[in-house]
Amino acid sequence: MGAAIDHDELNELLRRCGAAWDAARVHGLLSARVAVTGIDGGTECLEVVLEGTDVAHADRSRCERALIDLFRETHLRLADRQSEFALLLPDDEVATDVRAAALARWCEGYLQGLVTASAAESMRQRLASDPIAGIIKDMLQITRASTGDDGDVEGDEAAYAELVEYLRVAAQLVYEELAESRRVAAELRATGPQEPGALH
Repeated sequence: MGAAIDHDELNELLRRCGAAWDAARVHGLLSARVAVTGIDGGTECLEVVLEGTDVAHADRSRCERALIDLFRETHLRLADRQSEFALLLPDDEVATDVRAAALARWCEGYLQGLVTASAAESMRQRLASDPIAGIIKDMLQITRASTGDDGDVEGDEAAYAELVEYLRVAAQLVYEELAESRRVAAELRATGPQEPGALH
């Protein structure tokens, strides 16, 4: 992402405060929620990620602040088409299989964010239509992917880089495709009773 948000530091904060989530999966979740709700989904994301953690734990407030910062940065980067949105993943020096596993968890978080935040009918229809439906299928495949066993490190690295770029562009595309649905959902939240399970 950027200098302000570090994958390993966030991972360590999440571990210390007892969260069941890792940094890559968290960023996938936040990226999807931003696409579905815009800036309004931050509070619910915190509740999901920090569920079951001890509110009195010394590191929980630090973790909460880091998550809020990451959510805001993710929103800014997706909303600004000139900005370079990037997935929050381990550094390139980390072994390819470790990064590939983190990439799969990023997709898991993203898919969870789409599925659990799509109560409005207009949003469900958009998610079931191309190009988003195709992206969802691709992400499901990536969650099951692994590096090869043939020792082709260079090939694995190239495949990994290709997937990262695909997901970066896909997340930006989903954000743009859901612009109208976000607007409709925001109006429904502001003017009328929420549907069961709608975000608040």
